[in-house]
Amino acid sequence: MPKIAFLFPGQGAQVVGMGRALYDEVPAARVLFDRAGEILGFDLKAVCFDGPKDALESTDVSQPAIYVASLAALEGLKVTNPETVERCEGAAGLSLGEYTALAFAGSFDFETGLRIVRRRGQAMQAAALATPSGMTSVIGLDEAKIDELCRRVEPSGKLWKANMLGPGNIVVSGESAALAEVEAVATELGAGRVVPLAVAGAFHSPLMHPADEQLAEVLATSAIESPRLPVYSNVDAEPHESPDDLRRTLVAQVIRGVRWDDSIRRMLADGFDTFYEIGPGRVLTGLLKRIDRKVPCTSIPAR
Repeated sequence: MPKIAFLFPGQGAQVVGMGRALYDEVPAARVLFDRAGEILGFDLKAVCFDGPKDALESTDVSQPAIYVASLAALEGLKVTNPETVERCEGAAGLSLGEYTALAFAGSFDFETGLRIVRRRGQAMQAAALATPSGMTSVIGLDEAKIDELCRRVEPSGKLWKANMLGPGNIVVSGESAALAEVEAVATELGAGRVVPLAVAGAFHSPLMHPADEQLAEVLATSAIESPRLPVYSNVDAEPHESPDDLRRTLVAQVIRGVRWDDSIRRMLADGFDTFYEIGPGRVLTGLLKRIDRKVPCTSIPAR
């Protein structure tokens, strides 16, 4: 019997048109989008279905949009393959996706999660605007070489490891002046490819302060329960049961690197052998294949 885990995508997975078919075909998905519009105070489904692209990609919009679209995709799976949902024994989510995973695991209801995610996006957007910064993907260097990269560019500005996504696949966050030096230095260190990312700022780095403090205030007043199944944390690749531990790790996630590679390897070590990526895009499927090509991962898109 396969041991099933669900994976939920993070910011960057958004695409104009996501959720439209689910809204038309799955009543429970329609309820999510309509309720989200009431809570957020704007028509989220209109932005998801029709754009414009720039509006959907704004951090304070894309985070609740991906959260809702991913849960809508989950509702679609409940209709087409309810046995898979019932048999799922664990979950993880990349950055923002960790909130979707916790909602699936029953740590908070849809509305509570949406309010938290909306505030998180607003706080991170504000922090991004405070300092010229960004993120760059570096392909082909291990963590030791990335550490050296960060040291080498330090005279120009601060740089940190932000997303450890898989073998030779690391994203760095930092000040714009430091990022301007990354391609030359990373290439000298042996990187195969360097790709600046279209994001608002240096997510998962200390430059996101004080967004972490603002998120902590929201989480402190939000009803959070122990998850009914293991949800592996981005911060330490461990599942946590205590609501206080969940709050602590979610706050830390804003300013610390995402250990996605370690999370997946921990899940594999814990016996998970069948994965489903639930939500827009197929990024997590690709990352899993880089970690272990033999492990099956089925995409359940937010179509």
